[in-house]
Amino acid sequence: MTSFDPPDQAGSAPRPQSLMLSFLGIHALGRDVALSASSLIDVFGQAGITEDAVRSTLTRMVKRGLLERHRRGRKTYFAPTPRATRVLQDGHDRIWCTGAVNRTWDGTWTLVGFSLPEAWRRERHDLRSRLVWSGFGPLQNGLWVAPGAVDVPEIVAGLDLDPYLRVFQGATAVAPTDARTILHTAFDVESVAKGYEAFLARWSTDADAPADALVRQLLLHTDWLDQVRQDPHLPAEHLPEDWPAARAEERFHELARRCEEPARQAAASTLDVIRVAAP
Repeated sequence: MTSFDPPDQAGSAPRPQSLMLSFLGIHALGRDVALSASSLIDVFGQAGITEDAVRSTLTRMVKRGLLERHRRGRKTYFAPTPRATRVLQDGHDRIWCTGAVNRTWDGTWTLVGFSLPEAWRRERHDLRSRLVWSGFGPLQNGLWVAPGAVDVPEIVAGLDLDPYLRVFQGATAVAPTDARTILHTAFDVESVAKGYEAFLARWSTDADAPADALVRQLLLHTDWLDQVRQDPHLPAEHLPEDWPAARAEERFHELARRCEEPARQAAASTLDVIRVAAP
């Protein structure tokens, strides 16, 4: 099951775990490798993360089932678990496959209705967190909506809330309801747009970019992933003509291409990795 922690607020200082997941997504996903704690400490130190913060983050991620330890002599290495691999693949897909602009919406919605006992605060929080992570917004009390077809059984797996859920897929809006009303009722459209504008402002020049290629790549990818995870992938045809997602995505790809080779060379000379069995 994917980790459904809410993403960092785009533009805020990313949490060490968000940075760690981004770093593993770039340098470990699909490679069957483990990275040494010492090399992670070196790289993250250049990003302003202290050694204590790195070590405590690694320990917490092991306890949460996101990382597994491998020892070689006196060195400790960390590799993503199958659970973490699903999180990393989700991030990779959101960046490189889903895209920031939804031009293929078929006009349908997925609806999730629920009514939980008042005392079930934790269960309600967990369900809402998973719905938000997966692009849903609250249309009205106890009714959440997402554009297109969404795999709700996968989202709610393990919560044991099936008897309390009502799920509808392929729903269409009819008068007096329209798609634009749904978007502006269930989602903070203005906040999503401001997030993309802020990303463009932060990465408009290279003046403040870190000199180290690995750090620059890490901060760029983490910032962009936080932004696209704040975006429920709203249908482009019902958004303003000057919607900034396409411009922001173009800028991200430009910068990602620019730092890819320098970062790859830096990783080859900096990172201490070992091969491990595929999870």
